[in-house]
Amino acid sequence: MKISISAIGRLRNSPEKELVDNYLSRFSKLSKPFGISLNPVVEIEDKKGGGTMSEAKLLMKSFQRNSKIIALDERGLVLSSLDFTKYISAWASDGVGYCHLVIGGADGLDKTLLDKANLQISFGKMVWPHMLARVMLAEQLYRSATILAGSPYHRE
Repeated sequence: MKISISAIGRLRNSPEKELVDNYLSRFSKLSKPFGISLNPVVEIEDKKGGGTMSEAKLLMKSFQRNSKIIALDERGLVLSSLDFTKYISAWASDGVGYCHLVIGGADGLDKTLLDKANLQISFGKMVWPHMLARVMLAEQLYRSATILAGSPYHRE
């Protein structure tokens, strides 16, 4: 299964970008034996300023057919790292070709995109800037790969 992060906004040269790149590189190295690889990060900027509906349309254009969609939303499920890993692993084992992890902009994700999502997750009741949410998501992908590999990185 190929995983991609699709996000509103661009991470320019910044400490957050360095962290995302580091975690995604580490994820890529560990995940291949489990049938999981990384597609490039998709960064969308709505230059016309059409709001969440316009952003959702731009994001959905980047989705592959028959893919799984995980939307980050403050009202989503709060999963443990193990539960997040179970979703990713099960979909890969079931032969799902693509999984898109979606991060909205300042106003979140449009209802049309949330309704299409197979899973809506939250990093807790606090709202996080999208740049930090991307770092946290990249780390969770890396953590998932370490869980699958039996690495001691994740402790329970």
